[in-house]
Amino acid sequence: MAAPSTNTRGLLERSIRARVPPLLTDLYQFTMAYAYWRAGRHRERAVFELFFRDNPFGGGFSLFGGLQDCLLFLCSFRFSDQDVEFLRSVLPPTTDAAFFQFLRSLDCSGVTLRSVPEGSVVFARVPLMEVEGPLAVVQLLETSLLCLVNYASLVCSNAARFRLAAGPKRKLLEMGLRRAQGPDGGLTASQYAYIGGFDLTSNVQAGFLFGIPVTGTMAHSYVTSFTSLEEVWPQTLVAANSDADPVDVISLTKGWLRRVCELLGAESGKIHEGELAAFLSYAIAYPQNFLPVIDSYSIACGLLNFCAVALALCELGYRPAGVRLDSGDLSGQSVEVRRVFRLCSQHFSVPDFDSLVIVGTNNISEQSLAELNRKENEINIVGVGTHLVTCTKQPSLGCVYKLVEARGRPRMKISEDPGKSTVPGRKAVYRLMDADGHPFLDLLCLALEPPPEAGCPLRCYPLGCKNSPASVTPAQVTCLRQDVFTEGQVMQPLCSAAETRAKVQSSLQTLNPRHKRLQEPDPYTVALSEKLHNLVKELQKSCRSNNNFLLAN
Repeated sequence: MAAPSTNTRGLLERSIRARVPPLLTDLYQFTMAYAYWRAGRHRERAVFELFFRDNPFGGGFSLFGGLQDCLLFLCSFRFSDQDVEFLRSVLPPTTDAAFFQFLRSLDCSGVTLRSVPEGSVVFARVPLMEVEGPLAVVQLLETSLLCLVNYASLVCSNAARFRLAAGPKRKLLEMGLRRAQGPDGGLTASQYAYIGGFDLTSNVQAGFLFGIPVTGTMAHSYVTSFTSLEEVWPQTLVAANSDADPVDVISLTKGWLRRVCELLGAESGKIHEGELAAFLSYAIAYPQNFLPVIDSYSIACGLLNFCAVALALCELGYRPAGVRLDSGDLSGQSVEVRRVFRLCSQHFSVPDFDSLVIVGTNNISEQSLAELNRKENEINIVGVGTHLVTCTKQPSLGCVYKLVEARGRPRMKISEDPGKSTVPGRKAVYRLMDADGHPFLDLLCLALEPPPEAGCPLRCYPLGCKNSPASVTPAQVTCLRQDVFTEGQVMQPLCSAAETRAKVQSSLQTLNPRHKRLQEPDPYTVALSEKLHNLVKELQKSCRSNNNFLLAN
């Protein structure tokens, strides 16, 4: 797919800016910024890291999404007069008026953002982004950056799991807009489900903004709105590639219906006339894209009506698309539908009728999709809504934004819960690969350390292993961190959704199958370099000494 046009990308920018103004944050960001300002610390250089603590959905990996939205947010970060007046009304009356003038002058020209490339496979505790800049500004960015990364990465990861469950050949349709958490959630879900591996969306606005292929046919309401063949209008259709007179499609379809019923041993008198009328009306409107839902009354009735209308279209030189199944045993129904398609193709000598598309859309979850694959089935496209966009199995990724350096010195949060302690200092992040090209360890180092080298053994400390060192020798080493925003400028061209989607698939292909398993994957190792490990121990010891001093005095 071609990259979006300049106009489309401009629409994307405007949509993101409209959704993420600088006031879309928590009030305590402003109260802290004011306290920094009062203490004269607001211009101090500070470094924050954004990361998550556990891989989502009980899986072995996640995918990083939302970076481009973050870059657009940083580009547009400014407070208007109206913004400042509202803040004046909600902050305490004792707030110094000069602080509001300070807010009015703020932008991100002093901010540097270093990041893992968007679309990369990522793991728990590995920093996705490092945000450096004046303390007050980078504090104010926290909530918005978390908002932009958390859901985008979560739904992208969820989509990738559906893709793995479906296998590489079956197409996936995202159709969750009506079930999403509001319009913004629906649009973000469509965008990042596509990036995560879905092929199509029902969301027209997402197609318009992001260039995602859009598809859709009919709902049950269309079928049930018809009661008789008298409601079909027009009742004629001109044959494809022909200047002949229009053909009476109703009479043609009735003839085919008799023949199909004879072939299958069915009674044409039990056909639901309203459903047949609906199919005919839709086929006349879309003779090249006829794909109705066939279970509004019963699969048996719907399948007969479909075959009659579809074969009439074939006689007129058109090619129907297929059917949609929306209830019951999708695998068993799809096998029966395909059997009937093959019979019709052979008996009536209609080429390609046996390969018509079968779409399944019945509250599909990751589990039901995996179960579907374990059974014999003939479904070509699976439509997923609720369980994809709401991320039913885990509704939040839980990204956090933590201070790791201030005044040029490393900072560390030390918690009684070891999982909530942070890793201090500015860092470099490296991915170590084995001889087969699979990543096996992500290494966090101090920023000034020399990088690990391929073929050279190194000593490191895997997180969660209680200070037990390990010795590893990488076959390849990749630096994960890139400068993406410096002094108010985006450092890399923005990618289309299709380009980012390709990056996701490329990143996933490098991952060892044991880490991609949907159930009980092998844990991936994230480790600290020896120097970074020693810094952690030093700060922990210093904290204990300070506590003892305070208690003694």
